[in-house]
Amino acid sequence: MSEAHAHRAIETVWRLESPRLIAALIRVVRDIDLAEELAQDALVAALEHWPAEGVPDNPGAWLMTAAKRRGIDQLRRRQLIERKHAAMDPEDEAFVMPNLEALDDDIGDDLLRLIFTACHPALSAEAQIALTLRLLGGLTTEEIARAFLTPEPTIAQRIVRAKRTLARANIAYEVPRGDELGKRLAAVLGVIYLIFNEGYAATSGGDWMRPALCEEALRLGRTLAALMPREPEAHGLLALMEIQASRQRARTAPDGAPVLLMVQNRALWDPLLIHRGLAGLERAQQLGGAGGPYALQAAIAACHARAARAEDTDWKRIAALYARLAQATPSPVVELNRAVAVGMADGPAAALALVDALRDEPALSRYHLLPAVRGDLLEKLGRTDEARAEFTRAAGLAGNERERRLMLERAAK
Repeated sequence: MSEAHAHRAIETVWRLESPRLIAALIRVVRDIDLAEELAQDALVAALEHWPAEGVPDNPGAWLMTAAKRRGIDQLRRRQLIERKHAAMDPEDEAFVMPNLEALDDDIGDDLLRLIFTACHPALSAEAQIALTLRLLGGLTTEEIARAFLTPEPTIAQRIVRAKRTLARANIAYEVPRGDELGKRLAAVLGVIYLIFNEGYAATSGGDWMRPALCEEALRLGRTLAALMPREPEAHGLLALMEIQASRQRARTAPDGAPVLLMVQNRALWDPLLIHRGLAGLERAQQLGGAGGPYALQAAIAACHARAARAEDTDWKRIAALYARLAQATPSPVVELNRAVAVGMADGPAAALALVDALRDEPALSRYHLLPAVRGDLLEKLGRTDEARAEFTRAAGLAGNERERRLMLERAAK
């Protein structure tokens, strides 16, 4: 095997296996930094051996064994140092050697614990996202910073602070139970979807999409759904992301310009992702989760996926689903989306009344899609001067360069 080929294989294996490896190590050593250090040592060992020996049949087990050996050596040295300190000060607590043989246990629960730990409510949303991508996405600090257009030192500080917060609060490395599970699961699902949305429609920068973030979110969503097969909202979120991801190839023109949903070439939509998404939605519904927020959004996405042509879209059903979503999770953004569906089902005048009722919502004061939607409705009603003003305002609020250009083009038109 050539060295270049081996390094590509190692990179792929590391991206797939590092979350499981780190999760298992954290369970035993109870220290995120030490677990990451041992995992990195295993990666270095792979870089030393695999180019000459070839990638092993079970690379995950090989990395686990390498990490375990490194861990035993390091912890024995630490134990020896602690014993010397204890001899000088008998009141010091004795160091307890972790049982690294326990790493042979099933690792499914370890990943689940790690997902819930990374999304602990003691951490800010930004810290949850950074730590989730670092530990479960296998991304480097540099990659996370690049993905969110944030300075690398800022991301590094967030990760360090997150680890310190978890350590200082002595937060249990576990899946919560009872009412706490529901609260924490909502945070876990929310973080994964935030990551996906930033990839699907970037809030800033020169690219409308960042597919790598979508892929990471999909991988996290699939992991969660596999680890919690009876949780309907885990399947609802995965269904939503897969149906939306099916449109990726059709969402941008060759020059990178956005292509809006109603004019996309639906032949470019990925039928496999649509099939997977519809199956996941059915699973969520079978588990009794048809009214969950993510299942409802997936059902809306499914209406678009089932329409062979834009004009075949069942907008009345979409409007009804948005009404249910507004009841489940009241939000001005949901109401704005419902207004769009009402406009397609019942005409722009009906929708404009709903949009105008949202103009004083504080949460939408800097939301560029409010004037964008209003501009679209005014254009359809023939009120072109007002529409131009709204598109110009939307351009001024848009953080993404591609969206800004699109709004300015609509204003000029």
